[in-house]
Amino acid sequence: MATGARGAPREPARGALSFEHVLAAARAAAAKSHDETVILDVGPLIGITDYFVVASGRNDRQVRAIVDEVSRRVRQAGGAERRTEGLREARWVLLDYGDFVVHVFDRHEREYYGLERLWSDARRVPFDGVVAEPAGAAST
Repeated sequence: MATGARGAPREPARGALSFEHVLAAARAAAAKSHDETVILDVGPLIGITDYFVVASGRNDRQVRAIVDEVSRRVRQAGGAERRTEGLREARWVLLDYGDFVVHVFDRHEREYYGLERLWSDARRVPFDGVVAEPAGAAST
């Protein structure tokens, strides 16, 4: 993968602006979660969307905080949600942006549904999101 002027990842464009929105969503989710945030390139496999961003929170409050931050940052980058589902229960929230879909799970729901396993043929897209270490974690 190529990098931009500041070392940020840059994907070959199916939609350059759209990928910037994907990165904004992934970075926002990673900033609010201690769990790994993943970008999956599902476009070659399903054709109805290009990317999945998968993230999770420890409880419904954290799931909602992740959703709020993703929505805010993608909106700031010029993106607009088409549809949001699952926010009331906050166990699996889906944010549909057309070219990409953000899945924000409760940690246990993420393990149960295993989107990363289900879409294991999809390429994982590296990005420069920083995941904070949980409190008390040892640094290496």
